[in-house]
Amino acid sequence: MKRTAEIVLGIIGTVVYALSAAMGGFVIWLQNNPDFLEEITAQARADSPQMEIPDAQTLIDSLGSDGVVLLVASIIAVVAGIVAMILLKGNNRPKTAGIIFIATAVILPFIPGAPGIFVGIFYVIAGILALARKPKQDIATI
Repeated sequence: MKRTAEIVLGIIGTVVYALSAAMGGFVIWLQNNPDFLEEITAQARADSPQMEIPDAQTLIDSLGSDGVVLLVASIIAVVAGIVAMILLKGNNRPKTAGIIFIATAVILPFIPGAPGIFVGIFYVIAGILALARKPKQDIATI
């Protein structure tokens, strides 16, 4: 049985989690480059003076450690997705792959600062498909 739908959904979910990891890396980069953030806030203040824009240090403080958590959680999700897709390839262990997909999508949103539930929706659908689809039985084997 081909597992094309599960693999495609897994790839889409992995790409979405990789984008989350890139966003976490960007947040970490912003925390380490306050001069750049100060320049952006100054430019934003000049472009729209009627809007209240916080200073760069306030933005850095509000980011906290969310960038690191977002980066680490997203990398874990990407690795888990790749492992699950490898298990799906060739229809070797679809049940294990489905459990990995669902566990990753259910556990990660509970980590503060990690990607939300909407990011893992592709993993949930792929996991349900991997668990629910049964291989066709050959009439000759019955």
